[in-house]
Amino acid sequence: MSVFRISIAFFVCLLAVAAKAQTADEIVAKHMEALGGKDKLLSIKSIYMEGVAVMGNGNEIDSKTWQVKDKLYRQEISFGMGNVVVIVTPTKGWRSDPRNGGAFSPIPDSIIKNMQSQLDPAGPLVDYAAKGSKVELLGKDTVGGKACYKLKLTFAAGNYATYFIDAQSYYVLRVARKGGGMMGGGGGGGRRDPNAEFNIDFGDYQKTPDGYIFPFTIVAGGFGAKSSVEKLEVNKPVDEEKLGKPGN
Repeated sequence: MSVFRISIAFFVCLLAVAAKAQTADEIVAKHMEALGGKDKLLSIKSIYMEGVAVMGNGNEIDSKTWQVKDKLYRQEISFGMGNVVVIVTPTKGWRSDPRNGGAFSPIPDSIIKNMQSQLDPAGPLVDYAAKGSKVELLGKDTVGGKACYKLKLTFAAGNYATYFIDAQSYYVLRVARKGGGMMGGGGGGGRRDPNAEFNIDFGDYQKTPDGYIFPFTIVAGGFGAKSSVEKLEVNKPVDEEKLGKPGN
Protein backbone atom coordinates (compact mmCIF):
# COMPACT_ATOMS: atom_id res chain seq x y z
CA MET A 1 0.00 0.00 0.00
CA SER A 2 2.80 2.42 0.87
CA VAL A 3 4.50 1.74 -2.47
CA PHE A 4 1.19 2.37 -4.26
CA ARG A 5 0.73 5.67 -2.42
CA ILE A 6 4.28 6.75 -3.29
CA SER A 7 3.65 5.92 -6.95
CA ILE A 8 0.44 7.94 -6.95
CA ALA A 9 2.21 10.89 -5.29
CA PHE A 10 5.04 10.70 -7.82
CA PHE A 11 2.55 10.63 -10.70
CA VAL A 12 0.68 13.64 -9.31
CA CYS A 13 3.99 15.47 -8.97
CA LEU A 14 4.79 14.77 -12.62
CA LEU A 15 1.40 16.10 -13.67
CA ALA A 16 1.98 19.28 -11.68
CA VAL A 17 5.37 19.82 -13.30
CA ALA A 18 3.91 19.21 -16.75
CA ALA A 19 1.11 21.67 -16.05
CA LYS A 20 3.63 24.35 -15.15
CA ALA A 21 5.88 23.67 -18.14
CA GLN A 22 5.80 26.47 -20.68
CA THR A 23 5.94 26.29 -24.43
CA ALA A 24 8.24 28.42 -26.57
CA ASP A 25 5.28 30.55 -27.68
CA GLU A 26 4.21 31.17 -24.08
CA ILE A 27 7.72 32.31 -23.19
CA VAL A 28 7.88 34.62 -26.21
CA ALA A 29 4.47 36.05 -25.27
CA LYS A 30 5.64 36.78 -21.71
CA HIS A 31 8.84 38.30 -23.09
CA MET A 32 6.82 40.71 -25.24
CA GLU A 33 4.51 41.49 -22.33
CA ALA A 34 7.53 42.32 -20.14
CA LEU A 35 8.66 44.84 -22.75
CA GLY A 36 5.29 46.58 -22.94
CA GLY A 37 3.34 44.29 -25.23
CA LYS A 38 3.39 43.31 -28.89
CA ASP A 39 1.66 46.47 -30.15
CA LYS A 40 4.10 48.69 -28.28
CA LEU A 41 7.08 46.84 -29.74
CA LEU A 42 5.70 46.87 -33.27
CA SER A 43 5.29 50.65 -32.99
CA ILE A 44 9.09 51.01 -33.00
CA LYS A 45 10.12 52.20 -36.45
CA SER A 46 13.55 53.60 -35.65
CA ILE A 47 16.10 53.71 -32.83
CA TYR A 48 19.09 55.98 -32.31
CA MET A 49 21.48 55.11 -29.50
CA GLU A 50 24.73 56.51 -28.13
CA GLY A 51 26.94 54.51 -25.79
CA VAL A 52 30.34 54.56 -24.14
CA ALA A 53 32.58 51.73 -22.96
CA VAL A 54 35.65 52.04 -20.74
CA MET A 55 38.44 49.59 -21.50
CA GLY A 56 40.76 48.05 -18.92
CA ASN A 57 43.47 50.60 -19.78
CA GLY A 58 41.08 53.47 -19.16
CA ASN A 59 40.50 54.34 -22.80
CA GLU A 60 36.95 55.15 -23.80
CA ILE A 61 35.16 53.81 -26.85
CA ASP A 62 32.17 55.80 -28.06
CA SER A 63 29.47 54.35 -30.28
CA LYS A 64 26.48 55.59 -32.24
CA THR A 65 23.87 53.20 -33.63
CA TRP A 66 20.92 53.71 -35.96
CA GLN A 67 18.21 51.14 -36.72
CA VAL A 68 15.45 51.85 -39.21
CA LYS A 69 12.85 49.14 -39.73
CA ASP A 70 13.53 47.12 -42.91
CA LYS A 71 15.86 49.82 -44.23
CA LEU A 72 19.05 50.47 -42.30
CA TYR A 73 21.47 49.49 -39.58
CA ARG A 74 24.48 51.73 -39.04
CA GLN A 75 27.04 51.69 -36.25
CA GLU A 76 29.91 54.12 -35.75
CA ILE A 77 32.58 53.25 -33.20
CA SER A 78 35.28 55.74 -32.21
CA PHE A 79 38.40 54.70 -30.30
CA GLY A 80 42.07 55.62 -29.98
CA MET A 81 43.15 54.21 -33.35
CA GLY A 82 40.35 55.86 -35.31
CA ASN A 83 36.81 54.99 -36.35
CA VAL A 84 34.94 51.89 -37.46
CA VAL A 85 31.74 52.27 -39.47
CA VAL A 86 29.35 49.42 -40.31
CA ILE A 87 26.41 49.88 -42.69
CA VAL A 88 23.81 47.21 -43.41
CA THR A 89 20.85 47.53 -45.77
CA PRO A 90 18.37 44.83 -46.86
CA THR A 91 20.70 43.71 -49.67
CA LYS A 92 24.16 45.21 -49.09
CA GLY A 93 26.65 46.19 -46.43
CA TRP A 94 29.94 48.03 -46.03
CA ARG A 95 32.60 48.37 -43.38
CA SER A 96 35.47 50.80 -42.87
CA ASP A 97 38.20 50.86 -40.25
CA PRO A 98 41.65 52.42 -39.72
CA ARG A 99 43.43 49.32 -41.02
CA ASN A 100 42.24 50.03 -44.55
CA GLY A 101 42.73 53.77 -44.29
CA GLY A 102 39.09 54.41 -43.60
CA ALA A 103 37.99 53.18 -47.02
CA PHE A 104 34.71 51.28 -47.21
CA SER A 105 34.78 47.67 -48.34
CA PRO A 106 31.80 45.35 -48.97
CA ILE A 107 30.73 43.03 -46.16
CA PRO A 108 30.52 39.40 -47.39
CA ASP A 109 27.03 38.17 -48.24
CA SER A 110 27.27 35.39 -45.64
CA ILE A 111 27.71 37.99 -42.89
CA ILE A 112 25.07 40.32 -44.35
CA LYS A 113 22.58 37.47 -44.03
CA ASN A 114 23.43 37.06 -40.36
CA MET A 115 23.06 40.79 -39.72
CA GLN A 116 19.63 41.24 -41.29
CA SER A 117 17.95 40.98 -37.89
CA GLN A 118 19.59 44.34 -37.06
CA LEU A 119 17.03 45.90 -39.43
CA ASP A 120 14.30 44.90 -37.00
CA PRO A 121 14.23 47.41 -34.10
CA ALA A 122 11.28 45.66 -32.44
CA GLY A 123 13.40 42.53 -32.07
CA PRO A 124 13.41 39.26 -34.05
CA LEU A 125 11.23 37.44 -31.49
CA VAL A 126 8.34 39.84 -31.98
CA ASP A 127 5.84 38.42 -34.47
CA TYR A 128 8.51 35.91 -35.48
CA ALA A 129 6.17 33.54 -37.36
CA ALA A 130 4.95 36.32 -39.64
CA LYS A 131 8.60 36.99 -40.50
CA GLY A 132 9.09 33.39 -41.57
CA SER A 133 11.12 32.45 -38.50
CA LYS A 134 10.72 29.45 -36.21
CA VAL A 135 11.35 29.12 -32.49
CA GLU A 136 11.95 26.09 -30.28
CA LEU A 137 12.57 25.67 -26.58
CA LEU A 138 15.94 24.05 -25.86
CA GLY A 139 15.45 23.86 -22.10
CA LYS A 140 16.94 25.94 -19.31
CA ASP A 141 20.36 27.43 -18.60
CA THR A 142 21.88 30.19 -16.48
CA VAL A 143 23.40 33.57 -17.31
CA GLY A 144 25.16 35.41 -14.53
CA GLY A 145 23.63 33.03 -12.00
CA LYS A 146 20.08 33.71 -13.22
CA ALA A 147 17.87 30.86 -14.45
CA CYS A 148 16.94 31.33 -18.12
CA TYR A 149 14.82 29.74 -20.78
CA LYS A 150 16.91 28.86 -23.80
CA LEU A 151 15.17 29.49 -27.13
CA LYS A 152 16.53 28.79 -30.59
CA LEU A 153 15.25 31.22 -33.20
CA THR A 154 15.78 30.09 -36.79
CA PHE A 155 15.41 32.92 -39.26
CA ALA A 156 13.76 32.64 -42.67
CA ALA A 157 17.23 32.81 -44.27
CA GLY A 158 18.26 29.65 -42.41
CA ASN A 159 20.69 31.16 -39.90
CA TYR A 160 19.80 31.08 -36.22
CA ALA A 161 20.39 32.70 -32.83
CA THR A 162 19.95 31.38 -29.30
CA TYR A 163 18.12 33.60 -26.82
CA PHE A 164 18.54 33.27 -23.06
CA ILE A 165 15.42 34.75 -21.43
CA ASP A 166 15.31 35.42 -17.68
CA ALA A 167 12.80 33.02 -16.12
CA GLN A 168 11.68 35.75 -13.70
CA SER A 169 11.69 39.04 -15.64
CA TYR A 170 11.41 37.54 -19.13
CA TYR A 171 14.03 39.99 -20.36
CA VAL A 172 16.68 38.75 -22.79
CA LEU A 173 19.96 38.39 -20.90
CA ARG A 174 22.05 36.94 -23.72
CA VAL A 175 21.96 36.29 -27.45
CA ALA A 176 24.38 33.73 -28.87
CA ARG A 177 24.86 33.46 -32.60
CA LYS A 178 27.26 32.83 -35.47
CA GLY A 179 28.56 35.47 -37.83
CA GLY A 180 27.77 39.16 -38.17
CA GLY A 181 29.42 40.06 -34.90
CA MET A 182 30.97 43.14 -33.39
CA MET A 183 31.95 45.80 -35.92
CA GLY A 184 30.63 43.81 -38.86
CA GLY A 185 33.06 40.94 -38.51
CA GLY A 186 32.29 37.30 -37.90
CA GLY A 187 33.05 37.67 -34.22
CA GLY A 188 34.87 39.94 -31.80
CA GLY A 189 37.85 41.97 -32.86
CA GLY A 190 36.64 42.35 -36.43
CA ARG A 191 37.10 38.71 -37.48
CA ARG A 192 35.16 37.91 -40.62
CA ASP A 193 34.60 34.19 -40.19
CA PRO A 194 30.83 33.75 -40.72
CA ASN A 195 30.93 30.61 -38.54
CA ALA A 196 32.57 32.34 -35.57
CA GLU A 197 30.39 32.21 -32.44
CA PHE A 198 29.90 35.14 -30.10
CA ASN A 199 27.62 36.29 -27.29
CA ILE A 200 25.99 39.61 -26.57
CA ASP A 201 24.88 40.12 -22.96
CA PHE A 202 22.23 42.63 -21.89
CA GLY A 203 21.38 44.16 -18.53
CA ASP A 204 20.11 47.21 -16.62
CA TYR A 205 16.71 47.30 -18.34
CA GLN A 206 15.02 50.68 -18.02
CA LYS A 207 11.81 52.31 -19.23
CA THR A 208 12.18 55.41 -21.39
CA PRO A 209 9.96 58.49 -20.88
CA ASP A 210 7.80 57.34 -23.80
CA GLY A 211 7.26 53.92 -22.26
CA TYR A 212 9.71 51.72 -24.16
CA ILE A 213 11.92 49.28 -22.26
CA PHE A 214 15.52 48.70 -23.32
CA PRO A 215 18.73 47.29 -21.83
CA PHE A 216 21.10 50.09 -20.91
CA THR A 217 24.22 47.94 -20.58
CA ILE A 218 25.57 45.73 -23.37
CA VAL A 219 28.64 43.48 -23.46
CA ALA A 220 29.55 42.20 -26.92
CA GLY A 221 31.54 38.98 -27.25
CA GLY A 222 35.20 39.47 -28.09
CA PHE A 223 34.92 43.12 -27.07
CA GLY A 224 35.02 42.66 -23.32
CA ALA A 225 34.16 46.11 -22.01
CA LYS A 226 30.63 46.92 -20.86
CA SER A 227 28.96 49.55 -22.99
CA SER A 228 26.56 51.89 -21.20
CA VAL A 229 23.76 53.59 -23.12
CA GLU A 230 23.90 57.35 -22.59
CA LYS A 231 21.27 58.44 -25.11
CA LEU A 232 18.36 56.58 -26.66
CA GLU A 233 15.71 57.95 -29.02
CA VAL A 234 12.76 56.04 -30.45
CA ASN A 235 10.91 56.98 -33.64
CA LYS A 236 12.86 60.18 -34.23
CA PRO A 237 13.49 61.26 -37.85
CA VAL A 238 16.46 59.47 -39.46
CA ASP A 239 18.03 60.34 -42.81
CA GLU A 240 18.37 56.69 -43.86
CA GLU A 241 19.28 57.60 -47.43
CA LYS A 242 22.33 59.55 -46.32
CA LEU A 243 23.36 57.24 -43.50
CA GLY A 244 22.90 54.18 -45.73
CA LYS A 245 25.62 55.25 -48.15
CA PRO A 246 29.33 54.50 -47.58
CA GLY A 247 31.44 57.61 -47.22
CA ASN A 248 28.85 59.58 -45.25
